[in-house]
Amino acid sequence: MKNQKGFTLIELLIVVAIIGIIAAIAIPSLLRARVSANESATIGDIRTVISAQAAYQSANGGWYDDNLVCLTNPNGCIPNYPLNSPTFLDSQLTSQLAKSGYSRSFLGGLAPTAYNPAISSTSSVTSYVYFATPTAAGQTGVRGFAGDASGLLCFSTDGSVATTLGDVGLNTGDPATCSVLQ
Repeated sequence: MKNQKGFTLIELLIVVAIIGIIAAIAIPSLLRARVSANESATIGDIRTVISAQAAYQSANGGWYDDNLVCLTNPNGCIPNYPLNSPTFLDSQLTSQLAKSGYSRSFLGGLAPTAYNPAISSTSSVTSYVYFATPTAAGQTGVRGFAGDASGLLCFSTDGSVATTLGDVGLNTGDPATCSVLQ
């Protein structure tokens, strides 16, 4: 009788079944981790926009800007802004393209009633809101986010557009429904 080496069909089926069970357990956890990473990246981006607008406000005579490109290239917006001075925001955030599974949008507030054009941009505004909603709710993200001139970051639990406390006059919803992200 000759000596046979190898695995039997039963042994191979058992290994395939074990791999299937492990995959069934691991895949949902990996998807949740991806959603969590997308949300964390988006929250960081919104906080970056809030910080950039705050810094820009101090250089722009006390006003925010309706044009996010001005935060990337302030030399073309703020009169007499030094050429060698830093920019305020990365061009990837100013493009408002989908990033990290979230669609981004920006809404500028009302123009100031009185501002000094010698020190302020012509696209100056009194407030703003930066929104982010999942491109595929439940898959790329679960919550919708919004940050505004008040410095608060709010979220919606269902992935819809979040309302903020400081968006008065921007017609983005009822500020009382803001769930503040701590």
